[in-house]
Amino acid sequence: METSQIIFCSKLLSVIEDYIIPLTKIGVKKGNKIFGAAILKKTDLSIVVADTNSEIQNPLFHGEISTINSFFKLPKEERPKPEDCVFISTHEPCSLCLSAITWANFDNFYYYFGYQDTKDTFHIPHDLNILKEVFKIDNGQYARKNKFWESKSVVNMVNELSDDSILDLREQINRINKKYTKLSEIYQKQKGLSGIPLS
Repeated sequence: METSQIIFCSKLLSVIEDYIIPLTKIGVKKGNKIFGAAILKKTDLSIVVADTNSEIQNPLFHGEISTINSFFKLPKEERPKPEDCVFISTHEPCSLCLSAITWANFDNFYYYFGYQDTKDTFHIPHDLNILKEVFKIDNGQYARKNKFWESKSVVNMVNELSDDSILDLREQINRINKKYTKLSEIYQKQKGLSGIPLS
């Protein structure tokens, strides 16, 4: 069980590092936020699509929304069923993206940074603010397991593994954290120029 979880976590971290972050670098240079996502096949964890935030084009084009749009643009005969896929998001999805994942019929999602990281580390508090103001949900405590899907933190999954088995995963996490710190610095310096309503 632990070996399969190591392989699974390693794959999700590699998708973030090798596919989502390069796309996000391009997007952030244009003024977009640092959020991205990818969809993988459950059978072999091969990547189906990856995408990133495009809010300067449309404020609804969050990382998850852009990824779902890319997924459904694939020819139907080449597109796996959503329930046969793994959904990975760099940041815990906001209420818009939680709904989009649900409506698109994905039965799971995994995320890297939680809401508190998004607020405190990246200075983007809107996810928690909207959940609090609109839905009266404190501290982002939505039902992470419900009749539609189950969500899990990749970092928490790594932390559940025994210490001697996760040195490589820890190195991946450290690299990813450093890359997002740099991306956040770029975004924060130019966010006032982007024209994004909630920047």
